[in-house]
Amino acid sequence: MKILLLGKNGQVGWELQRALQPLGELVALDFDDRGELSGDFTQPEALAATVQRVRPDAIVNAAAHTAVDKAESEPDLARTINATAPAVLAREAARLGAWLVHYSTDYVFDGSGHAPRREDAPTGPLSVYGRTKLEGEELIRASGCRHLILRTSWVYAARGGNFAKTMLKLAAERDRLTIIDDQHGAPTGADLLADVTAHTLRAAMAQPTLSGTYHAVAAGETTWHGYARFVIEWARAHGQPVRVVAEAIEPVPTTAFPTPATRPLNSRLDTRKLCDAFGLSLPHWQQGVERMLTEILAR
Repeated sequence: MKILLLGKNGQVGWELQRALQPLGELVALDFDDRGELSGDFTQPEALAATVQRVRPDAIVNAAAHTAVDKAESEPDLARTINATAPAVLAREAARLGAWLVHYSTDYVFDGSGHAPRREDAPTGPLSVYGRTKLEGEELIRASGCRHLILRTSWVYAARGGNFAKTMLKLAAERDRLTIIDDQHGAPTGADLLADVTAHTLRAAMAQPTLSGTYHAVAAGETTWHGYARFVIEWARAHGQPVRVVAEAIEPVPTTAFPTPATRPLNSRLDTRKLCDAFGLSLPHWQQGVERMLTEILAR
């Protein structure tokens, strides 16, 4: 099997380089690759030429415009990266008979209610980011290519910046923290997503009827406040410098921190379809966060 991976240096892309390698020949590109093989999502037709040259059996797209607030002021760029370019990849995949793996987001929903969203739930994005990601999904499905669209949420990785690292820093510096407590979701590790991708792609290539859209997040749920308290208490228990006491981590509503883009309050995603179709049991979010914290503190 030959796999073309795009967005290799992002959080998920970095882990995918590890997870996909055992499946076959891996050609991995990033945004700044602009030679004969281009990974530049601002130039969709250059991506098409790359697919034509590589002729992969599967394309895994880990690239996206994920700066949610910035997207509000640059909607055309966000649409090019999140919708137009994936549509071109889907077109080329359909021509080759290749698979396309693409990542989407809980932001395609409006965040109302309290129940986890199923894949067939009505969408209603609240932001430019959510609208462009939804359009990307729709264009991939319309192309007729065999695809796996994996919707996820609250993605983190030990590599690079993340919410947990910010909390560790602030907890060591401040006596009081205020953290949003009305957004609900499941922190999901990039390593888990990469492993799920490799497993589902291998299964789908042997059983094409598995083509479709799936929700892929860690098990359980929390809020940003709950996430922060878990990280800080874990750090305290493992001898890390923590100044703030648990009672001084104050829960506040989303309205306490106005942002250009509206965030969904309910980011819960139902993963039963994924687990049933591929025989998976997804770990609880705390397991992945503990693993990430252990890796961070070992450095």
